[in-house]
Amino acid sequence: MIAKLEPEFMPMAKVISDFNERVKKADSQKIVICVERNNSLIASYKMDVFKDGTGHDEENYEIVERLIKTLLWVKGGFKVYIAGSKCIFDRIYDDYKIGGTREFDFNFMSRVYEKTFEVVYVEDVLDAPKENDVSSPIGRHLDGCRIGFDAGGSDRKVSAVVDGETVYSEEVVWFPKTNSDPKYHYEGILNAMKTAASHMPRVDAIGVSSAGVYIDNKIMVASLFIKVSDDDFEKYVKNMYIDVAKEIGDVPVEVANDGDVTALAGAMSLEDNNVLGVAMGTSEAAGYVDKAGNITGWLNELAFVPVDFNKGAMVDEWSGDYGCGVKYFSQDAVIKLAPKAGIEIDATLSPAEKLKVVQNLMENDDARAKDIYETIGTYFGYSIAYYSMFYDIKHVLIMGRVTSGKGGIILLDKANEVLKNEFPDLFKKLELHIPDEKARRVGQSVAAASLPKINK
Repeated sequence: MIAKLEPEFMPMAKVISDFNERVKKADSQKIVICVERNNSLIASYKMDVFKDGTGHDEENYEIVERLIKTLLWVKGGFKVYIAGSKCIFDRIYDDYKIGGTREFDFNFMSRVYEKTFEVVYVEDVLDAPKENDVSSPIGRHLDGCRIGFDAGGSDRKVSAVVDGETVYSEEVVWFPKTNSDPKYHYEGILNAMKTAASHMPRVDAIGVSSAGVYIDNKIMVASLFIKVSDDDFEKYVKNMYIDVAKEIGDVPVEVANDGDVTALAGAMSLEDNNVLGVAMGTSEAAGYVDKAGNITGWLNELAFVPVDFNKGAMVDEWSGDYGCGVKYFSQDAVIKLAPKAGIEIDATLSPAEKLKVVQNLMENDDARAKDIYETIGTYFGYSIAYYSMFYDIKHVLIMGRVTSGKGGIILLDKANEVLKNEFPDLFKKLELHIPDEKARRVGQSVAAASLPKINK
């Protein structure tokens, strides 16, 4: 199926499938890609490629490069192993270094895992590191007196939860992204938790949902602290949630990415697992709950995962890469497609205001706005098929301001149409949801409160 307003869209799922079919008919070789993250956890991906030196080296590289990029931003890691092809290794090695085309990824992963990023060659595929990708039970604990804190970019929410029932909650506007003094963030978080604590006889555990990347409850990267200097980040921010929790009491604390907590809330509401949550707002955010009902500790940063193989696709200003999810599943996608649909929007408006213009047209059944949402739905159907190469999915929850109103329904319908026509086996296996009241009955801060286990 063609993306109506972007016919040049080249879905990754189809490109990979076509590549695999052609490799089957040619001289081929096996390769293994492994990505190592914290605690010696290893994610691996095995595939056949064209044999080195048979005229397909560039093609091999282009496909493998996109897959490595995907593995890194889905699973996370500071070390990539490439086994079975020195030719492919040499190209990837040149990409992931200071001055290379993937310098952004190199720096980001080095910071998150506090190790210099590496690309390592392994000659024999049999010597590649073995898969070691366990998940840990986290969440769904509702016993005792708990604080659940949800740190958003424009407001912070906190709940006091006693044996699964919310006895108090509040939502406070704050401005973390424009404040450079970490005291502002610390005091805001501490005050919220103290307020929640005052509504319970005691505090047994604290759970935190927050945008960013967290390793062992430490803040590694988070947009909430974007104005804080690197020195202050190291001194005052990295352990902030741990330090705040100590002021409340010597109780278990668990910090998780807000996308994962959203997926957990959805899984708790649906009373099922294998849930991928995708929020389309300022960017594309995601979270995942696996078949055991666990949060995995993967990065799930789908904003940086390529979904369009077309090298002429729009480039993300931050990472400097093309065809990545942020330009397909966020307000940027709507703004990008508006002129192609024949909609003129005042250039002086903010991105959120530009989105609102299109949404207002959609609520009035404007055919041009409908074309935008159908195009995004086409992107999404194909991208779910691509994501399913890395996630075992039964439910996809679609959230965020882009999916609100009539546009979200059209987006969902078109994604389902793509899956039904192009990936019928996958279509039978999974369901797409825009959360209704039933799916929302477990709130974000309540799900956050359920994160830590109380040591009896």
